[in-house]
Amino acid sequence: MRLGGPLFSDCSDPDRWIDALRAAGYRAAFCPLAVDADEDVLKAYRRAADRADIVIAEVGAWSNPISPDEETRRKAVRYCQEQLALADRIGALCCVNIAGACGEQWDGPHPDNLTPETFDRIVASVREIIDGVRPAHSFYTLETMPWMYPDSTESYRHLIEAIDRDRFAVHFDPVNLVCSPQRYFATGELIREFVRTLGPHIKSCHAKDILLSGRLTVHLDEARPGTGGLDYAALLREMSGLDPDIPLLLEHMAREEDYIEAARYIRSVAAENGIALEEVP
Repeated sequence: MRLGGPLFSDCSDPDRWIDALRAAGYRAAFCPLAVDADEDVLKAYRRAADRADIVIAEVGAWSNPISPDEETRRKAVRYCQEQLALADRIGALCCVNIAGACGEQWDGPHPDNLTPETFDRIVASVREIIDGVRPAHSFYTLETMPWMYPDSTESYRHLIEAIDRDRFAVHFDPVNLVCSPQRYFATGELIREFVRTLGPHIKSCHAKDILLSGRLTVHLDEARPGTGGLDYAALLREMSGLDPDIPLLLEHMAREEDYIEAARYIRSVAAENGIALEEVP
């Protein structure tokens, strides 16, 4: 398992990028380049990652490929295809997006998000994205979400079966599956079920935490790892049984100091539980 996260240093050339990763103690990285990067520059970053034994974990393709607006949908599909092609060229493990939403908010709740009809639209959109690129190395993945598919272990399994493409895989964000007090107080079991069912398909995982407050009705907020209710011992134990190079990427914190504290916490939980977490040599 390899820890990674955003960088707060100058990464304008491959050497600076590798230095910043080493300074943070990361062995996995978000893709450092955009789709319009010169091919020679892209190859230079890929070579630098290979030499330094850095796994490029994922390329984001954040957009709404099932938008009810047809022009928005078409643009999103093209963007996802471009980002998936970038992931394949730079050697990233996966390209990640959410499935999309049926309303104006591309990543928000909508009464039609969790319906059989929308499930079928997601299947069609993912097939269109993958078939338009046919990647040789990278996988297209959907991040788990609380109010759209895939919102559970079972819905992700059904998507894999329905999409039926060998370049479709799983992106795990356990916090995004916690959408009720029932799940909040059973995150260990939630994680175990997910990994034991879908483990071979998981290509990358996001690391954050979640906090249930006492305000009515139900308030769940993202938090820094170690300050919420997510069972990190269970997460690290389950992830450690997968590919040893699988990335665990910190995200959604504002300050560099928060990432330092989060990384320190995750490393401490790993050490307490005898779990191998790759460190920079």
